[in-house]
Amino acid sequence: MTRTINGAALLDEVEAFHRRFNVFPTEAAYVAVTLWDAHAHLIDCFETTPRIAFLSPEPGSGKSRALEIVETLTPRPVATVSASANALYRLVDSAEGLPTVLFDEVDTIFGPKAGADEALRGFLNAGYRRIGGALRCVGDGSNQNAQVFGSYCAVAMAGIGSLPDTVLTRSVIVRMRKRAPNEKVEPYRQRIHEKQGHALRDRLAKWADTVRDQVTQAWPEMPDGVSDRPADVWEPLLAVADAAGGEWPKRARAACLELISAAHDNDEASLGVRLLTDLRDKVFGGIDRMPTAAIIECLLRMDESPWGDLDDKPINARTLARLLGQYVTPGNKPIKPRGIRTPSGFPKGYYAEDLTDAWTRYCPPLPGESATSATSATPQVNGGESVADTATAIRHMVTETATQPTLAG
Repeated sequence: MTRTINGAALLDEVEAFHRRFNVFPTEAAYVAVTLWDAHAHLIDCFETTPRIAFLSPEPGSGKSRALEIVETLTPRPVATVSASANALYRLVDSAEGLPTVLFDEVDTIFGPKAGADEALRGFLNAGYRRIGGALRCVGDGSNQNAQVFGSYCAVAMAGIGSLPDTVLTRSVIVRMRKRAPNEKVEPYRQRIHEKQGHALRDRLAKWADTVRDQVTQAWPEMPDGVSDRPADVWEPLLAVADAAGGEWPKRARAACLELISAAHDNDEASLGVRLLTDLRDKVFGGIDRMPTAAIIECLLRMDESPWGDLDDKPINARTLARLLGQYVTPGNKPIKPRGIRTPSGFPKGYYAEDLTDAWTRYCPPLPGESATSATSATPQVNGGESVADTATAIRHMVTETATQPTLAG
């Protein structure tokens, strides 16, 4: 008689194995990584496979060690710091079964010093869905035939900084950090601990075989508010948690909400909304135009704001234009700086009338306003404290010239 495998207890052991060697930033991260390990054994059951990305702002934050532990727990792992897209397509299409691809130093592929590698980015994006693939010509000389290569496989990544949005939105993101003095881990010794990880890996594979039919038919219930791409990312992990039972379904959904929220806090779209809101409430304050230099000075004087450290640099005119250019004016054109007449010349800047549509659509209502009144196209004066005396002086300067002709940018 086949012995029943307790899935919840097995996942507990996998989580405990990670805790021996990895210090993750949150409890949610341990849950997500454990479920990701298990999902790699059931990847044929799903329509999508989320990438998992261990990212940090500095070296020495445990990213590579996290990949090492994942490598011991997942099926057919292939670790690389440099691989061509063509090699990976052929690896996925091999008869040995779907690999688990582990990219270390992925920032060297996508970072600012990396060359353009659209083929590799295409592999990572296409392989997220089972239907993905690449059309390649194969053969010798003039005897070439078109062949579709599959790319669907589990992928774990580690790197410094961030990744392209097309990759991040398909990923569970674990933002690693240096260990604090009171955070201790067990030294990892490959000759000893790899065997222990492989023993857990083999048990995960056996458990996966017992729940494969159940997981294939599963449509896990999503937490409130989780839909679209985030739901695609988390569906396989929640299906694994439901199959395991115990506390895992509850822990998985709590982790889902926490990590999705954390990802939104760091993505550029949310940064854009923060920028629009700060411009409305703390910079323009009822003025109809502001020079770019004045806007940047106001933003940099704000306490507890991200504007002094965007990718290790303070916000500048180019970044401001890029963030605002994602949104459109009431005339449905991208928001761009325009010329402003001031006593000292014609600097470029922004007009409140160009921002009103974005303020209406994306910013939360001002305190004390209803959702309806917040849709007014007239910028409101913020009732809170001013950014700085300098900002107030800038507003007075701009107000004094507001009735003068403007110069289109």
